[in-house]
Amino acid sequence: MDEQNRNLILATVLSFLVILGWFVLFPPEKQTQTNDTLPAQETVQADGVATTPMAADGADPAGSVDAGAEPVADAPRVDIDTPRLTGSISLLGGRIDDLSLKDYRVTLDPESEIVRVLAPAGTEGAYYALYGWAAGAGVSPDRVPGPKTEWALESGETLGVDTPVTLSWDNGAGLTFRRTIAVDEDYMFTITQSVENASGETAGLAPYGIIARHGEPADRKKFFILHEGVVRMSDGELEEIDYDDMPDFDVNANEGARAEVTQVTEGGWIGFTDHFWMSTLIPEPGTAFKSVAKYDERRNIFQTEAVMPTQTVADGASISVTTQLFAGAKEWETIRNYERGGIAGFIDSIDWGWFFFLTKPIFWLLHNINQLIGNMGWSIIGLTLIIKAVLFPLAYKSYVSMAKMKELQPQMEKLKEQAGDDRQKLQQGMMELYKKEKVNPAAGCLPILLQIPIFFSLYKVIFVTIELRHAPWFGPFQDLSAPDPTTLLNLFGLLPVAAPEPGSIMALVFIGILPLLLGISMWLQQKLNPAPTDPTQQMIFAWMPWIFMFMLGGFASGLVVYWIANNTITFTQQYLIMRSQGYKPDVFGNIKSSFSRKKKTAGK
Repeated sequence: MDEQNRNLILATVLSFLVILGWFVLFPPEKQTQTNDTLPAQETVQADGVATTPMAADGADPAGSVDAGAEPVADAPRVDIDTPRLTGSISLLGGRIDDLSLKDYRVTLDPESEIVRVLAPAGTEGAYYALYGWAAGAGVSPDRVPGPKTEWALESGETLGVDTPVTLSWDNGAGLTFRRTIAVDEDYMFTITQSVENASGETAGLAPYGIIARHGEPADRKKFFILHEGVVRMSDGELEEIDYDDMPDFDVNANEGARAEVTQVTEGGWIGFTDHFWMSTLIPEPGTAFKSVAKYDERRNIFQTEAVMPTQTVADGASISVTTQLFAGAKEWETIRNYERGGIAGFIDSIDWGWFFFLTKPIFWLLHNINQLIGNMGWSIIGLTLIIKAVLFPLAYKSYVSMAKMKELQPQMEKLKEQAGDDRQKLQQGMMELYKKEKVNPAAGCLPILLQIPIFFSLYKVIFVTIELRHAPWFGPFQDLSAPDPTTLLNLFGLLPVAAPEPGSIMALVFIGILPLLLGISMWLQQKLNPAPTDPTQQMIFAWMPWIFMFMLGGFASGLVVYWIANNTITFTQQYLIMRSQGYKPDVFGNIKSSFSRKKKTAGK
């Protein structure tokens, strides 16, 4: 086995083993009809309880209160209507608890339901945001607004981009609370809470915001590559907490509830992140607050809280506190604009993973190419061209080295004859030959090895970013984040027949046209060189393209598009560079000889 073939096989096998391990650890998700929305609004017997949070000074004066087991229809509502949002606010607790996204649908069917982000208590999968004040010194816990407070609509009719609404509540003991809610053209709500004190006494109050989720999301994917659960930023430090870890919190915040508390001094945010959607509490930048992730095991409620420090309100005085609530789609450009507006580290709410130093620039480049082209499929191909251009100097050295190795074949064969069975003498002779001719036998491995982290990073980008969700290319390829929908059963997209479910035996047997092109492109790339004479090498080379073809058939079609484009460009580069170095790859001859060997084998 010559050194060049050994290195090429080692690199190929290594790539295969790594990708196979990735495939086993992170199997492609199964596509379902409801995997991007909460269940439909249906009244159920929900024992919904959220606990009023601990004030920032450590007190927990209000205890537990009912978060709203009443049916949603019993509470009056204020409509939400913006170019991108629709829903309503319940005057019971002043909750933002009914919110859907006008720009996103559950499936590719244009008539399917729009995606719902928040749902009221009293419905299956309840998920909502509420605000209030924790009682401090001089205030009775039943004299502060909480989850069951019946607010009055003081001003405004429908919450829109330029039409905020104000809610009010008089506690009957001299404290008047107001809550003004505004919303921008995207997904950011601004909540200003104020209180006027005419009680004749000084009052201590701690404003807070809560996001409560009754049970885990029904569409949670539980996919190792994707984080779903609590995400928060605390003074520049990002933390991700899975739902499965929350029942193990150490701090017993209230009876039946366990919490993990972080004191934020300069700024941060906390909330829940799903695959494509997110809800986040955001105190004003530079504000200290208590960041709490909590799980109530009695009622199976997950909760995040942002609790501001207790404030003293003198008789005749008033105070106000402004916070923000993000509730919507995790669009890169939208979130980046919010970060530039002062929300530190907000772009990291997108799950970039361990290879963030690759996934971030790769997505940035892909996004900007798509801004120019307007088609994500062609943008992926454009991204591939740019990546190959960046790596071209290394590829050039590699392919030049491979061409020189071919030229050295007669001398290497002569060294083998001279060394006989003396392996040490052979190795010394080959190393001297490499040094003399300035050839690096390992150079051929580098382009293949460099593709591994790029491949993983692009897989992460395609899987986690909403910009790839339902992104069309052409013809049957209308969702590049999903596996290839074509198959022999539907004549590769010509017939209106659904492809087999990803991950099923049928899907593995009846693969789509993109995996087929992937296998062919890998096979042609092999034919730039004659097949090795060693039978073991021949077997590895013969099976490798088709194993990859079936293995990657269940991956996102956008990733397969990248791999096909990469193979095609690599083939072209290697062919032209090797010809420029005097070695003329006989592609058709190598193909012909491979079939000839098969015929001879069959004849035996």
